[in-house]
Amino acid sequence: MIAPLPAHARLYLRPVWFVPSPIGLPDGSAARMGNGLIWFQGYELSAFDGQRRIARQIVPVAEFEATVATLPDPLAGRAQRLAAAISAPRAPLALRDRTIRFDSPQVMAILNVTPDSFSDGGQHMADPHAAADAGFAMAAAGAALIDVGGESTRPKADKVWEGDEIARVVPVIEKLAAAGVPVSIDTRKAAVMEAALAAGAAIVNDVSALAHDPRSLEVMARADCPIVLMHAPSAGDDPHDRAALGPEGYGDVVAAVFDHLESRIAACLAAGIARERLIVDPGLGFGKTLAENLALVNGLATFQGLGVPLLFAGSRKRLIGALSNEAPAADRLGGSIALAFRAAQQGAQMVRVHDVKESVQALHLWRGLADAGLSAV
Repeated sequence: MIAPLPAHARLYLRPVWFVPSPIGLPDGSAARMGNGLIWFQGYELSAFDGQRRIARQIVPVAEFEATVATLPDPLAGRAQRLAAAISAPRAPLALRDRTIRFDSPQVMAILNVTPDSFSDGGQHMADPHAAADAGFAMAAAGAALIDVGGESTRPKADKVWEGDEIARVVPVIEKLAAAGVPVSIDTRKAAVMEAALAAGAAIVNDVSALAHDPRSLEVMARADCPIVLMHAPSAGDDPHDRAALGPEGYGDVVAAVFDHLESRIAACLAAGIARERLIVDPGLGFGKTLAENLALVNGLATFQGLGVPLLFAGSRKRLIGALSNEAPAADRLGGSIALAFRAAQQGAQMVRVHDVKESVQALHLWRGLADAGLSAV
């Protein structure tokens, strides 16, 4: 039984009490997360009034319906919708002549054609052939998608004119797409989206969740291709700018990021973009403190309540260095693999990485352990 809650409260569910298999458990005591290999036996139910948490309680799956029946009607309806979204199968990505399924975590590879990206800036800047070769190697190593970017989004990075960004990414995309390699374009500018899609990209990855450029929603509705909606505190030139958060900051960062992504999904649906085309990314490291980043990782399963595939991008990010004697970006492989594995455990359908071979190997291990747990009866 949950203490009485006001009907205007904001409610969230996070799957907890993970189990390797539902086999041998009483009927109705475990639920499945999407169409993957994760089962769980409880929901952490949290409620907020403004930024103040007013309830947090773990509800066994077997008692969920009875517990929800005690809530005010608006909250009961939301709880039921969140639970249904957590367990709803994630539609595969249809990318031109390729399909990417989400019954097991997939890898998106990072390929930056920039002089100033925080980890690999300058490596592929002057030679589109070499950049494309790097993308081919990533695909051969097991990446399902190559994410090509032409503008750094590190803190205080210089803004790039869209013409220059197009000139950087289009030759690389053309070479990869011509060889049948699935490509996404990492951009927040509508003109770059259009040019990249015309060059053969099949998905757009926007750190502003289509809020930076006023034309983006229209362009993506017309393109009818998948889109990654990432959380950042600002849709302005610096996506790390926390000024819009106000003096109180996020409050509960998981709830705040969930609300933002939920609102961007609603904006996409209103613009005519199908839900089956949407992917979300909580934006680890974008305008967030170490404590907030750790809270996002630990609360990652909450975002399954949005009902769309979840992309996690933790590769080589600052929180790894902060927890390992300020290791530079090039020395963060171990932490990157740990984060990717943790994301898979929390249900992430895709991880975005620099180190493809190692990440694919880690996820193969995760899949093997999940298969073995499912068959151990």
